[in-house]
Amino acid sequence: MFEFLRLLRGTIVLRPYVFAFLAVYLVAGWRHFGWTKTLVYIPVGYALAWFSEYSSIHWGFPYGDYFYIHTTIDKELWVLGVPFMDSLSYVFLSYCSYSLAVFLMSPVSLRAGNLVTLETSQTRRSNSTLGLGAFLFLLLDVVIDPVALQGRKWFLGLIYGYRHNGFYFGIPMSNFGGWLLVGLVLTGALQALDRIGAKEAEHHLPKDLWSWLRLLGPVLYLSVLVFNITITFRIGETLLGLVDLLVSAALIVPMFFFTIYKITQARIATPHVFWPPGL
Repeated sequence: MFEFLRLLRGTIVLRPYVFAFLAVYLVAGWRHFGWTKTLVYIPVGYALAWFSEYSSIHWGFPYGDYFYIHTTIDKELWVLGVPFMDSLSYVFLSYCSYSLAVFLMSPVSLRAGNLVTLETSQTRRSNSTLGLGAFLFLLLDVVIDPVALQGRKWFLGLIYGYRHNGFYFGIPMSNFGGWLLVGLVLTGALQALDRIGAKEAEHHLPKDLWSWLRLLGPVLYLSVLVFNITITFRIGETLLGLVDLLVSAALIVPMFFFTIYKITQARIATPHVFWPPGL
């Protein structure tokens, strides 16, 4: 037990950013799903992610033939050859991707100064949300994996590598295919959790002044992008950083204008509602 606690403490000390993102997930999930489903998804998402990684390092599926370097195995938690923090990251990465997909697929409006997502159970569980959530999950990996592969240059450390380097800054295409597949599985798991004990309500409207917390999922998604792009530039990988900015802009710019468009359409559809000045 003492050894476990020592390694757990080491995991937190070595990877504080992982637990900071996980804390945001807890708050965002609480406002979105409630505490029970938010907490249940941690072991569910972790188990699915861990199995996908264990499968890859032993059999090359779904991410391709890669391996972990056990440089920190005596400093942080590892589970049968897989770093604990790595599989844990999939929990908040998949949730924020799913949350952003729901946001993009739903009408939005401004109510009392709050940006409100008028999502429905049908939207949250639709195949379109499933596909978009998996794609957004993959897009995160396009930014994360190349800089993680350069972990020796920053505080992540050199913890993994590929036996055969790929053309995208060392990342093989099999890795991206694996992330898309696992993204579908994890998003599907979130949708399955959403179905459990849920009422078929039309819209989930804010009930208090803290309703903006439900936007923490999309904010978490953007924060993960900003964190990894910042690290990329700080370690001197300028070309990779510029490509990351281009990839991110291809998502963020249309997303911004699409959100403005949806707010405008909501104003037109409900002219009797008082809209605050601004957007």
